[in-house]
Amino acid sequence: MADGTEKSGRRGGSRAAADGGGLSLRELKKIRTRERISGEATRLFVERGFDHVTVAEVARAAEVSTMTVFNYFPRKEDLFLDRVPEIVELVTRAVRERGEGCSPLEALQNLALGLLEQRHPLAGVGEWVGYWWRVLVESPALMARGREALEEFEGTLAGLFAEAEGAGPDAYGPKLAAALTVAGYRSVYATVVRRQLAGVPVEEIAAEEGELLRHTFEMLSRVVRTGPPVRES
Repeated sequence: MADGTEKSGRRGGSRAAADGGGLSLRELKKIRTRERISGEATRLFVERGFDHVTVAEVARAAEVSTMTVFNYFPRKEDLFLDRVPEIVELVTRAVRERGEGCSPLEALQNLALGLLEQRHPLAGVGEWVGYWWRVLVESPALMARGREALEEFEGTLAGLFAEAEGAGPDAYGPKLAAALTVAGYRSVYATVVRRQLAGVPVEEIAAEEGELLRHTFEMLSRVVRTGPPVRES
């Protein structure tokens, strides 16, 4: 879901759009256009359901052409799952720019806990969770795209782990490590969502999520190696 206000069904905010982030006016305009399109799409999806809204209707609401919508979002499903490129970028940066002595798993744990501390939408905690999941589960097309996006993300993570190990792209170890890491995080996320849908207060859930993340990454660190081999002296 897109950035913006809860009233329009949008979550969080874009730092780049808010303060410029050193971007050119052209780049800022593109970011804001993307957010406006996705925000209007989310509002319509929440009001009427994903499968009952057309891309043409989204374009009219955002005051752009249908072609412009597809320029920013190649598939209709990407209008709703618009945070996928952001998480890929954040994870890639966290792994590649980790400090000396920090393993990729540690970098991912730090990223996950940091997003939770910021109450970032990607942490999965917020008042928007109920309506977001309702839209998602009511649409077979969205569910299918969500599974596909998760598989693509797992492949990206496997590539990052292989890169960290100096292994080839077809190495089995990084693929297994990525699969286990994604499974672990999915378990945490599913638990957090169920708790929120059951009416548990957000702050209580956030505290629980922090503990679950630490426990999950501790367990992963025992069975998953995501860095270069340790050389014996």
